[in-house]
Amino acid sequence: MELNLEGKVAVITGSSKGIGYYTAMQLVKEGAKVVLCARGEKQLQVAASCIKNETGEDVLFIPTDITKEKDCKRLIERTVEHYGRIDIVINNAGTASANPFEAVSGEVWQSDLDLKVFGAINCSKYAVPHMRKVGGGAIVNVTAVMAKTPPASSLPTTVSRAAGLALTKAMSKDLGKDNIRVNSVCIGLIRSDQIENRWKSEASELSWEDYSRKVGQSIPLGRVGDTQEAANVITFLVSDAASYVTGTSVNIDGGSGHAL
Repeated sequence: MELNLEGKVAVITGSSKGIGYYTAMQLVKEGAKVVLCARGEKQLQVAASCIKNETGEDVLFIPTDITKEKDCKRLIERTVEHYGRIDIVINNAGTASANPFEAVSGEVWQSDLDLKVFGAINCSKYAVPHMRKVGGGAIVNVTAVMAKTPPASSLPTTVSRAAGLALTKAMSKDLGKDNIRVNSVCIGLIRSDQIENRWKSEASELSWEDYSRKVGQSIPLGRVGDTQEAANVITFLVSDAASYVTGTSVNIDGGSGHAL
């Protein structure tokens, strides 16, 4: 299968670690030019160095607070100044914040929406004109499978992630005429720093594979997902192999979700 990512330029938010980092690595291996962004410069330097060591390719990294519109604008402008174009935006930045409704303060609501909703809006808004100039592009909004069927005590994350799904569909309708595709992925239980810390504190005597199966007993595939598995799906969605896919969401959850 030809992904045709050679020479494409991708901006990935929240890419100093986790799904963003693995997706960046995969895109570089497929020939894309990648811009890493996150708040922490030191972690970005480490991520860029690791990608360089494994692939031999340099990546640009730009410390960015995407809760600030001016930072989003600067991120896109610096990307275009450096590479001359932009083809892909992956709105991956986010945190897990899950509490009962009455326990969520106004400040927490605003912070979550600024990061997960307005961050995606602003990064996309400033990238779209540059995508038009090169004949199209691809945007992926990383959301959560719980956004489709929110459980109790899952606020504000499920609300902001549900907004990301609505944003994806609406953007796909508006931007399809410009050959700009917009999709989302809904993440389930994927290997992360948080899960690894639980493993080391709760069951360090188990191998990761055994712990993954233990934690994933309620998941139809019977295990925790690997970060690379999420990166693979995102890479497909931004590639030419998915050229007729837009306005949809893909669950990366091992079958645990209760909605398509």
